Amino acid sequence: MDRRELADLKAVALRYREKEDYAPVVLAKGRGHLAEAILALARQAGVPVMEEPELLEILEKVEVGEYIPPEAYTLAAEVIAFLMRLEGRLERGED
Repeated sequence: MDRRELADLKAVALRYREKEDYAPVVLAKGRGHLAEAILALARQAGVPVMEEPELLEILEKVEVGEYIPPEAYTLAAEVIAFLMRLEGRLERGED
């Protein structure tokens, strides 16, 4: 990744605990090297990584530790649903 690509790189990490959280929570966010570190840690931990530019644009304005805003619910629900389907496939041993 060249310096321009790295400078443009952004990442937001979310947590959603169905029984504890009424909405997803922003756990971490960053640009450049920090975004690269967030993505690397996610991959090392086996956490799926997705690109969703529209959701990222909304979540950039949310502080770490805060719940995502209502206008992000639909997009976040789509991401969570995709990850749950992916997780189910992985548990069944499917690719």
